[in-house]
Amino acid sequence: MSSRQVLWDVDTQVDFMLPDGKLYVPGAEQLAPAMGRLVSWARAAGAVHVASADDHELTDPEISDAPDFTSTYPPHCLRGTRGAQRIPETEQADPLPLSHVAYPPRLLRELVRGRRELLLLKKSFDVFTNPNADAVLEALDPSEVILFGVATDVCDHAAIVGLLRRGRRVAFVEDAARGLDEGRTRSCLAQWRDAGVRFTTVEAVVATG
Repeated sequence: MSSRQVLWDVDTQVDFMLPDGKLYVPGAEQLAPAMGRLVSWARAAGAVHVASADDHELTDPEISDAPDFTSTYPPHCLRGTRGAQRIPETEQADPLPLSHVAYPPRLLRELVRGRRELLLLKKSFDVFTNPNADAVLEALDPSEVILFGVATDVCDHAAIVGLLRRGRRVAFVEDAARGLDEGRTRSCLAQWRDAGVRFTTVEAVVATG
């Protein structure tokens, strides 16, 4: 699978994506059709669709009733709630869900083999806090990770930094992502450019057929 691109979908969940969500990213709902095009492209091309999703409980360190909106946030994407669900445009048909229970690497490789939809659940910004994330990335061994989702300056940033640290090539779909804080988002984009992230668009991705 080393020659394959992987579509990496960051937290396209109701609480982030829709105006009535608990931690709405302003304007995110406008991106839903574009995000849906990426998911449809992955299915048609046979590319693996890796999705991350917040899977919070009220006891998680990130959750606070007095959030600073840097390291803590108000309750969102609570397990079992509508807010934790993916929006229809990016919903997976039959994903392999991977929680914080670590699988033995050999077993995980067997589980991942042949799957086209993987769901990495997480309790913090960084998807690589999921103990299965590194093994999934190793098993897929993508030639490039095409990343989109929300929020640009929080979980997108953590995922891209994590992928770069692991020596992976990353393409960021800039018209299928949105940030919470404009200044912080600009800073993240500049960091990524300096680190060699390739910037692309939905149209360019789907044109690869």
